[in-house]
Amino acid sequence: MHRDDTAQAAAARGWTLVVPLKPLALAKSRLVPAAGRELRSGLALAFAQDTVAAALDCPAVEGVVIVTDDPRAGAELAALGARIVPDAPGAGLNAALEHGEAVVRSGQSGRPGAPVAALNADLPALRPVELARVLDAARAHRRSFLADAAGIGTTLLAASGGAALAPAFGGASRARHLRSGAVEITLSGVDSVRRDVDTGADLAAALALGVGPHTLRTSAASPA
Repeated sequence: MHRDDTAQAAAARGWTLVVPLKPLALAKSRLVPAAGRELRSGLALAFAQDTVAAALDCPAVEGVVIVTDDPRAGAELAALGARIVPDAPGAGLNAALEHGEAVVRSGQSGRPGAPVAALNADLPALRPVELARVLDAARAHRRSFLADAAGIGTTLLAASGGAALAPAFGGASRARHLRSGAVEITLSGVDSVRRDVDTGADLAAALALGVGPHTLRTSAASPA
């Protein structure tokens, strides 16, 4: 098979999602006022479990790579079928995403032309069918992204055709991804892919959409 044919074949396969996850002891600090310190880490894990389970149920997804150094989260998410990659850079969110992307696209089992997307780990209401619609739209662009429900951040950044992700997550990332040349995906009816959870109000909105079983069970213990 020629090199170009190999790249086309890789692109025709499903997406690999790279999902970064902080150590649970440090994750979701803004949930403390609503959930308390003890429950916060449990919610962070539950969000990730429901996100990964929904992603793996999506027909457009070939695999999920979790970049984390948290042993508990790694074990729980591996049990769902995700591949766990240590956060070797240890230099924050975007470095973790670039590391995960490199793992997917390099090495003996790498897929240089594979479509890769960065996905937030805090999408507990994620619907596989909605994620599939977003990823299908992303195939039309070398780099594209989906803004969060607030229209300020980003919940998904996709790169196809061997393009680099070039992630710029954190804070007002929607504007940074636009400036970087990524195309904004503006589909309607994909609220579950936009609804990340950082605060108690976010969690209430996700619960209204309908969260997965891990978040539902864990949030039932919340004092809020």
